[in-house]
Amino acid sequence: MLRPMRLLCVIVDDNLPFLRVSRSMLERQGLTVIGVASNGAEALAVVGELRPDIALVDISLGNESGFDVARRLDSLVGNVIMISSHTEEDYADLIADSPAVGFLSKTALSAAAIRELVVS
Repeated sequence: MLRPMRLLCVIVDDNLPFLRVSRSMLERQGLTVIGVASNGAEALAVVGELRPDIALVDISLGNESGFDVARRLDSLVGNVIMISSHTEEDYADLIADSPAVGFLSKTALSAAAIRELVVS
């Protein structure tokens, strides 16, 4: 039986309850969440120190643009995936112009969906 690839992940979101719930859910599904951040400065520090394979970055980080944060993280992380409670169509052009490998709705967030974006 093939074992799923071990992926190290950081979640960047300013919604603390979402951070807690998504971390727990992704870990139950076999993803290793090695850190969380609630803003760009924390994200840079956490990703710079821990060097994850994936950074899940919320498109809207309070007063910050998740797209700006994604650009700053791009050289420090293997893959950036943009996440949002909005639909992909709302941000399609911005996602296409970003360093992100893809987008996931927060309602569709799962370890399997992340692996599909990263491995494909």
